[in-house]
Amino acid sequence: MCNIPLLDRVCRECYSDPEAVYQTLKRRGMDLVTVTDHDSIDAAEHLRHHPDFFLSEEVTCTTPSGTEIHVGVYGIEERHHIELQRRRKDVPALAAFLRDHNIFFSINHVFSSLTGRRAEADFLLFEDLFPAMETLNGHIPTINNRSAERLAQDWLKAPVGGSDAHTIAALGLTFTEAADASDARSYLEAVRHGRAQVCGASGSYARLTHTVLGIATTLVRETPWTAVLAPLLLAIPVVTLANYFCELSFHARWSRRLWPVSLPDPAFDRAEG
Repeated sequence: MCNIPLLDRVCRECYSDPEAVYQTLKRRGMDLVTVTDHDSIDAAEHLRHHPDFFLSEEVTCTTPSGTEIHVGVYGIEERHHIELQRRRKDVPALAAFLRDHNIFFSINHVFSSLTGRRAEADFLLFEDLFPAMETLNGHIPTINNRSAERLAQDWLKAPVGGSDAHTIAALGLTFTEAADASDARSYLEAVRHGRAQVCGASGSYARLTHTVLGIATTLVRETPWTAVLAPLLLAIPVVTLANYFCELSFHARWSRRLWPVSLPDPAFDRAEG
């Protein structure tokens, strides 16, 4: 369910059928397919019969500073899901479990306000615990993604990219490519060791607005009584515009903290003068 008050009782974050997701991605050129649902592996039941599908999950975690983050976990088995959910309130324990089981994972949308506030201690956690960082997200502004890419390079993190699609229309427009991979195992090894590249487009105000409108109209189709909420659709472009500027503001605040502009040395200036 979505996390917007009141709507969280009736509206899901996504209405896409798993098989439709798979077929759409194949038509758009994906050799391998994975799904990273939030705290869920329900898609596995529908897609496990495809030999080119591997299971992943996006785990909603709470950091020691009390903030919320999204952790991408890739190439898991169904038995891992319970253990991931059990540890999601303890990020160091989650990271230790993933390392012990040789499961590849990343910190997602570092420069996004999607999960709320951020603390300086969170960035120390990201640098210390995570082997990979999402550097291209298909629903986040270009400047936010570029700073994530810069941070990943500074910290020598493996880059990961994905569409973060909540509708069929946005699927596969952003992805991670490993040219020398032949199957899911070799693909994840290539990504883990930095032999992959992220490809595709960043997000935009138009794409985000289109996605939210798509979710809203599907809600009305699947739950007809929610048509009484239809007038609220007129507010969606305003809400997504506000969100877009929140993303830019969030990026500006944290990029300045991570890469402060060096102040001139007055003594050096006097000597030069």
